[in-house]
Amino acid sequence: MSNESKILPSVSTAGLEALASSMLAPRSQSRLDDLLQRNSEGGLSKEEIDELDSLLEQVDELNLSKARAEYTLRQQPQTGTS
Repeated sequence: MSNESKILPSVSTAGLEALASSMLAPRSQSRLDDLLQRNSEGGLSKEEIDELDSLLEQVDELNLSKARAEYTLRQQPQTGTS
C-alpha cells in the first residue's frame, strides 16, 4: 500500500482526531469480551463463533481506520497551535 492510500484527505482534523480515539461500542465490547472468554473455555455454538468472527472483523477494521487517521494527522503540516 502506498503512503498516499494510507491518508484520509477528505476528513477534517476534528474528524481524524475523533476517529483516532474511537473505540468499539460498549455493548459490542462487552459481547466480544463474553464471547472471547467463553471461546477460551470451548463453549461457543456455531452461531456464537460466527458472531465472534464478525466482531473480531469489526475490531480489525476499526483498528485499520484508527491507524490511517493517526497517520494522516502526523502527515498534516504543523500550524503552530494545538
